Amino acid sequence: MKHNAEVQESRHDGLKWAVVVALVVVAVVGNSYFADQAILYRVLGVVVLCALAAVVGFTTAKGRDLLELARSARKEIQRVVWPTRPETIQTTAIVLVAVLVVGLMLWLMDTILGWAMSGVIG
Repeated sequence: MKHNAEVQESRHDGLKWAVVVALVVVAVVGNSYFADQAILYRVLGVVVLCALAAVVGFTTAKGRDLLELARSARKEIQRVVWPTRPETIQTTAIVLVAVLVVGLMLWLMDTILGWAMSGVIG
């Protein structure tokens, strides 16, 4: 669902995406470079750099579109009519019985074909 106001791409979006890539590269290379440091500090550094990359990424036109999509999805999820507990249990029981029946039929066909082939092969 498109929102009414079209998001215009900024001429700086390319530069912003370059900053995002640079921050992720720094996080990966820094994690390898500081391999002798405690894992806690390395994880914190990667999380901070990736959070900064996400903030910069969300300021681009594509980032704003992604945020709008997330908002729309959240609104749509609130409109879903979820099944009641008895409906869920009944549907689950039907599926389990169907799987059991199909499994037994396949086992029976496999057994009969195996018996027939062993009679032919000898």
